Amino acid sequence: MSDSFEAKGKRKKLVDELRKKGITDEEVLRAINAVPRHLFMDPAFLNHAYTDKAFPITSGQTISQPYTVAVQTSLLQVKKRNKVLEVGTGSGYQTAILAEMGVKVYTIERFRDLYLKAQRTLTSI
Repeated sequence: MSDSFEAKGKRKKLVDELRKKGITDEEVLRAINAVPRHLFMDPAFLNHAYTDKAFPITSGQTISQPYTVAVQTSLLQVKKRNKVLEVGTGSGYQTAILAEMGVKVYTIERFRDLYLKAQRTLTSI
């Protein structure tokens, strides 16, 4: 899968929706607009990748709702070159958001299949 004009448009709409829900951290919104969430999801959910919902991934886990990612990231108040330890890599989406913001992310995942998929995805973007 690649990033498309359609996906970019859907991300912009998602960012507008997050603004309406009260997310004001422009750096967080910029990162969400830049990271292609659909790459972290099963291709079957491609049409739903930019709705503000959590979706299942492997190992009985979910990729977090974008609003949740935005709130958590805003609360961290990270700056470029900060270091963050993330426990529970999951899909790697939160990792990618933080990395897009210039954060050095150390992440650990207990499910090997999730770890391997997140590693492949993160190295491909």
